[in-house]
Amino acid sequence: MHLPITYIIIGITLLVSIPAMNNADLKWKLMFNAYQIKHHWEWYRFFTHALIHADWAHLLFNLFSFYSFGLFVESAYADEEFFGGRGPLLYILLYVGGAAMSSVYSYEKNKDNIHYNALGASGAVSAVIFAFALINPMASISLFFIPMKAWIFGFFFLGVSWYLGRRGGGNIGHDAHFWGAVYGVVFTLCLKPSLAQEFITKIIHPF
Repeated sequence: MHLPITYIIIGITLLVSIPAMNNADLKWKLMFNAYQIKHHWEWYRFFTHALIHADWAHLLFNLFSFYSFGLFVESAYADEEFFGGRGPLLYILLYVGGAAMSSVYSYEKNKDNIHYNALGASGAVSAVIFAFALINPMASISLFFIPMKAWIFGFFFLGVSWYLGRRGGGNIGHDAHFWGAVYGVVFTLCLKPSLAQEFITKIIHPF
């Protein structure tokens, strides 16, 4: 019985995030900085920023969210009828791609701004959560202890993230949340287009 990829990603994130919290040089080398990417070709930052976090609360919130949804999505991807034997690799691409694609918008907006930095796995985690909502739209998700269906949560989350991202301000990467979520849905639909019809059917005929 193999160790779930979700646990491996959590383990790697812990092994990198914890030392980086107390090592400013390591944190700087791994965090997302669009200026460094453009002017110094440090493209690895599109991915490594997902391995570090600002503090324990940031780290634990992201990893708990990932754990809560990742095991289901990993299991769905691994189903032979879902993606065949490619599931584990595609699940890794969902997470890693979510980390990178969630930062593309911020890169374009800040590629000449040396002072813009970002870190955390929020974009990658959003990709996994929205893959979950696409596959299992009628599941119950709690938002501030208020239960709602996954598909309702999805639309609410996208709307709020888009609005707050346009408004700006604060230290939360709303743009990363939004584009990570979009990537999770688009990537999963590209792999299995029939999920779009299944998603609609489950909502219209929930029983």
